[in-house]
Amino acid sequence: MTGPEEIGRAEELVDRVAAIDIAKASGMVCMRLPHETRPGRRVQEVWNAAATSNAILELGDRLVCQRVTRVVMEATGTYWRPFFFLLEAHGLECWLVNARDVKNVPGRPKTDKLDAVWLAKLAERGMLRPSFVPPKPVRQLRDLTRMRTVLYQERTRHKQRVEKVLEDAQIKLSSVISDVFGVSGRAMLAAPIAGERSPRALADLARGTMVAKKAALTEALTGQFDTHHGFLCQTLLDSIDHLTAQIGKLTAQITAVVGELPGPEDDTSRPGPSLVTRLTAIPGVGPGTAQVLLAEVGPDMRVSPTADHLAAWARLTPRTVQSGPKNSAGPTGRGNPWLKGALGEAALAASRSDTFLGARYKRIVKRRGRRRALVAVARSILVIVWHLINDPDVEYSELDSDYHRRLIDPSRRTRDLVRQLKALGHDVTLAPAS
Repeated sequence: MTGPEEIGRAEELVDRVAAIDIAKASGMVCMRLPHETRPGRRVQEVWNAAATSNAILELGDRLVCQRVTRVVMEATGTYWRPFFFLLEAHGLECWLVNARDVKNVPGRPKTDKLDAVWLAKLAERGMLRPSFVPPKPVRQLRDLTRMRTVLYQERTRHKQRVEKVLEDAQIKLSSVISDVFGVSGRAMLAAPIAGERSPRALADLARGTMVAKKAALTEALTGQFDTHHGFLCQTLLDSIDHLTAQIGKLTAQITAVVGELPGPEDDTSRPGPSLVTRLTAIPGVGPGTAQVLLAEVGPDMRVSPTADHLAAWARLTPRTVQSGPKNSAGPTGRGNPWLKGALGEAALAASRSDTFLGARYKRIVKRRGRRRALVAVARSILVIVWHLINDPDVEYSELDSDYHRRLIDPSRRTRDLVRQLKALGHDVTLAPAS
């Protein structure tokens, strides 16, 4: 049994609070205030407010007149945005909370009114924590990077549809060429669409290293490609080219927005371009991934006091589950899918490199498996990102792939290996190397 433990100051009640249960076209508002004549008592008022701009501005005026100090709302899709931004512009302190943190007590009826009252009661007792809502420039950068990611995914789907059309025509081009949409692959797709059907003539379109595979290409290009397949392929290729052009425009706009990204409030510099350059020094992080990381975590690390806070927010830290004498690690959770997706790609690229992060992956994958090793590398990348953003004078320094090997005590390692061999039934005699 442990003794008394000193903790921080107890959370004070929020005297004047409002909570909004948000739907698409309206929001149920619950306002709780102190009673004017009976100390210790509360006054509660619940009403429905439309989700239009004028109605939200009128709601803001009403809350300001009642001297409400905090407005709390759930993160419901994108419907919370008008309420949050317009009320915040009115000078109100707005909190966006995770819906999983404010679930009602099971067994009770569920209505919009009861949900708003429950949310207001939790808010006035200080039992909620706000979610991270970045400032407007970072939100705009997020919109651009997320749109680019969506277009990348859509372009990949169209490429897979081209693969299906080729398989339907018995064309096995992807079995020989790693990138069907490279220079040689696009030429071999354009020719049959234009009417060329000879496998040898199509194989002669190979360029570069593909020239050595003409025999295999001739065999792979022998199929039943007809006008119907050509129409389908041309339609998909036009969509792929259009998406590629849109991605290029988005990348140019993202680069411009990053260049204008402001620093912390007390810093008038523009740290965006330099941050992207420093982040690309991390193994597995390219310019596009660096822009996504900057858009998702922001250029101001005061919202995350330590790297562990940032890793926990990104759900890259296992939860501790304790019941009786048993302690176990729970799942990390979902987290920000855009951030975890970028970190996963960076971790996968770093795992194949001859670097410290690559060596870390190889050490962990042997005993923990591939997925957990990638999560561990992703967390290491995020910790490095926190340090690079938090301190503008810090540069990434590579520790090399033999960093852990240099820390091993040779005599201790020798004893461990001798003990393992003896446990297998071997007699071990050591002799110094010549």
